[in-house]
Amino acid sequence: MAYSDAIVQRALRRLQSEKEQNEQSSRARIAAIYEKEPRLAEIERELRKTAAHVLAVTFRTQGDPVSAMQQLKKENLALQQERDWILQTEGLEPDDLAVQPICPKCGGTGYVGAAMCECLKELCRQEQKKELSALLGSGHESFEKFRLDLYPAQYDERLKTSPRTLMERTYRDTLAYAQGFSCASPSLLFVGATGLGKTFLSACIARTVAERGFSVSYAPVSRLFAAFEADKFRPDPDASRTAEFFSCDLLIIDDLGTEMTTQFTVSALYQILNTRLLEGRPTIVSTNLPLGDIAPRYSAQIYSRLLGAYRLYKFYGDDIRFKLHT
Repeated sequence: MAYSDAIVQRALRRLQSEKEQNEQSSRARIAAIYEKEPRLAEIERELRKTAAHVLAVTFRTQGDPVSAMQQLKKENLALQQERDWILQTEGLEPDDLAVQPICPKCGGTGYVGAAMCECLKELCRQEQKKELSALLGSGHESFEKFRLDLYPAQYDERLKTSPRTLMERTYRDTLAYAQGFSCASPSLLFVGATGLGKTFLSACIARTVAERGFSVSYAPVSRLFAAFEADKFRPDPDASRTAEFFSCDLLIIDDLGTEMTTQFTVSALYQILNTRLLEGRPTIVSTNLPLGDIAPRYSAQIYSRLLGAYRLYKFYGDDIRFKLHT
């Protein structure tokens, strides 16, 4: 699950902060125990001295090192027994006198070997949810709040069914898509007039997929093309603004067609769609444009990829936002 560098860095900073807080609270707890039972602190100091003596005896060349070692072990055992007795009397465990790692798997580094630890993955997931909430705005987008009653139930001769029936199918399909998402899931194309729920369902998918631990990049076309322009005309040697669009598990491009279309934006759109298609990474594109306007506005190559490799969902009905405010 390829989270963006920005998300990983924020998660690592949080992990480091939590690690430091854990160490501080552990030291405070140990200090409080030693203040109440000073003998425990004395025993710990004596045990450390014993360890140093053992090391010295190991390299001793004169005298009887075996006898000295046995005596040191005897003293060490007596100290440990006294410490255990005090701990038991106070209802404490030996671990209460040690700083426990914030994560037993990685020790608080965030990685087990080269693999990201579950603790860091969880922080990345939380950071991604924050980022999505900032991009999506309201924070109320969920499948449970999708209102089919806002779509006309009357039979439409042109559709040979009602808009509500068609949207119910779309709702069921997108819910199943989000709940069963994997990196092998298909790409989706949402087409329909403004105010029919394309952005809302895209946001529902984004939140659900992100909650399941996948990396999601939600990109209104304005954000998408601004990132491409920044990389081209104001490059940052330390970070790419567009890398996340190529590497994330799911990319959602919203409101395609609302941007000012130029040769540059067409080239950028083709690059992202084609690269993700070749690498088998799912993408969701929503647009207010009629299907017949896509090829003339962008290119035959982009049109063929959207219509040939994406699962098409057409949105029908009346402007929901107008209904909600009347």
